Amino acid sequence: MNALFFRCRKERPRARRIAYWVGLLAGFGLLALLPVSLGLRAQSAQDSVAEFKATAAALSAVRVSGGVETEAQQEKALVYLDTIAASVLNGSPTPDLETANQRLAALVSHTPPVGENYRLLKLGGTPVAYAMAVNFGLGGPAAVRIYAGAPGHYTLAAKIDHFAQKDFYDSDIELVPVSLSDLVFVTVGGRTDDLATGMFSAWRFDGRTAAPLWNSDLLQQSNYEADGNGFHVTYCGQPDEDHPAQCLKMTRDLYRYQNGEWKRMESVDLPLVTPPAK
Repeated sequence: MNALFFRCRKERPRARRIAYWVGLLAGFGLLALLPVSLGLRAQSAQDSVAEFKATAAALSAVRVSGGVETEAQQEKALVYLDTIAASVLNGSPTPDLETANQRLAALVSHTPPVGENYRLLKLGGTPVAYAMAVNFGLGGPAAVRIYAGAPGHYTLAAKIDHFAQKDFYDSDIELVPVSLSDLVFVTVGGRTDDLATGMFSAWRFDGRTAAPLWNSDLLQQSNYEADGNGFHVTYCGQPDEDHPAQCLKMTRDLYRYQNGEWKRMESVDLPLVTPPAK
């Protein structure tokens, strides 16, 4: 028998054994590194949350103290919220907004979180657009972020804040969808004083930008409701100058988005409710 051929036949099993042990050792190495990798990811996530909370607290503190506000600092915090929105909206064909809002609630930097909240909600449309109402604490700035795109490919499409919209009243914002088909919504600002003084603004999202449609005056003793009939706002139409806590005439207006315009459909005075004598 050829000696060279005989030697090659004998060495093959040995080569296989070496490859086996190398693969086995490599596998053990990867298993050993897995906890380290997971730990680094967890630490990175914790660091990101801590950094966001610090930035949000700073935004509120600067506004309250009358300091200089910068768009870069505010955008830094908003971009972090955008990453959370994208992970939720692109992670499932039917995003779980309740779970997402629980996650957002854990990001508050104040205890108790007075005036600080982050809420993701559905605006409507086909495909569906979503929005996040952002409040960086009592006295701090507020913003609205709008996300659009095909399922699995949602991105930030429009933003409303006092840097993008100079007349935006960015105080303690609430967001109210009004027409799911036309993607019209109302932002409600203020309403934190004893007289619930607030400003109401209507917007329309066209898929790329959020266009302002209407702004109210600052309305005392204000309240609102959106239903299938339109947007209702109730307020003190005639305050008592001598007694600010009292109102001489309450008014309720009804608005609708109709034929491409935001219209006041009716305005009615409400009977005053006299408190019972003591």
